Amino acid sequence: MKLTKENLKLALSRIQHPVDGSDFMQTAEIGTIEQNENIVSVELKLGYPMNSIAEELRDLIITEIRKTERSKQINIQFCSDIVAHATQANMELLPDIKNIIAVASGKGGVGKSTTAVNLALALAKEGAEVGLLDADIYGPSQQRMLGLTGRPQSPDGKKIEPMVKFGLQAMSISMLVEEDKPLVLRGPMISKYLEQLLRDTQWRNLDYLVVDLPPGTGDIQLTLSQKVPLTGAIIVTTPQDIALIDAKKALKMFGMVGVPILGVMENMSTHICQKCGHEEAIFGSDGAEKMSRNYDVSLLGKLPLELGIRLQTDSGEPTVVSDPGGSIAIKYHQIALKIGLKISSLSKIRKNVFPKIVIKNS
Repeated sequence: MKLTKENLKLALSRIQHPVDGSDFMQTAEIGTIEQNENIVSVELKLGYPMNSIAEELRDLIITEIRKTERSKQINIQFCSDIVAHATQANMELLPDIKNIIAVASGKGGVGKSTTAVNLALALAKEGAEVGLLDADIYGPSQQRMLGLTGRPQSPDGKKIEPMVKFGLQAMSISMLVEEDKPLVLRGPMISKYLEQLLRDTQWRNLDYLVVDLPPGTGDIQLTLSQKVPLTGAIIVTTPQDIALIDAKKALKMFGMVGVPILGVMENMSTHICQKCGHEEAIFGSDGAEKMSRNYDVSLLGKLPLELGIRLQTDSGEPTVVSDPGGSIAIKYHQIALKIGLKISSLSKIRKNVFPKIVIKNS
């Protein structure tokens, strides 16, 4: 029996996406279908990276297709087709950057930078081209977390080449100044530095640029949300009430300027004892979950307070690369997959779309 596009659509619609349980057919576009007496080859275009679940998805699809096509060998080919999505106030995209993701927190000390670098690395390992911009001008940390040394190059004296580590393109003010040199700058100068870092870096064909913001809702956050085309924002918090108060402020700030909230992530959800393995919610429990319900945003995931996460980032090898098969790295990958899937569902950029003009004789 020949596999038709209609039969394939029906098979795909019976699959629940392993990331969030949604209708898989809503996240995929059918490309080519080639078949002969013995083989059926199907190409599916996906708007998100998904290396870690490719085999699981392939098995699910083949199982459904075999319900109507039992005799042939079935080959499934995935094609990543990550596109640019709409930004606040329809701002013009920056060159070579399809989507910009802000990672924010209202309060410091919640693990936002650790979250940003691990999510960026997870997105890259899932198959995307990813950059990481350290926007914390006063307290940059991404150079240390990625174990980067030296200075970025500027071949033409105008644009700066991002430094590359673990397949990630990265830029931070700390790459341009001495590590222990304080930057004594007022708000307007800070915003100027941020814009220069963003626009004068020669990013190369990025699917996602992850921006690690400083805590709070001040000048840098306002500059980013008013002058930079953002696809969406991720709010990082701990379950502690004090952290949640400020996280809600950050969430509302992005909402005021029309930036979609991709979700809330709870860090330091529980503490795991290194000696006995006992798990305890020392900062409270279910804070981010309640916040996600109250503000109707996704809860992306929860990460424990674990010594290994801190040791790995301090050593310049974040968890996703230093322990790729570990439970924490898997959690980062699960959150990264949710982010990619969430972005793929947002409105796409529509370029050069004009109303149809019809001239009639009157």
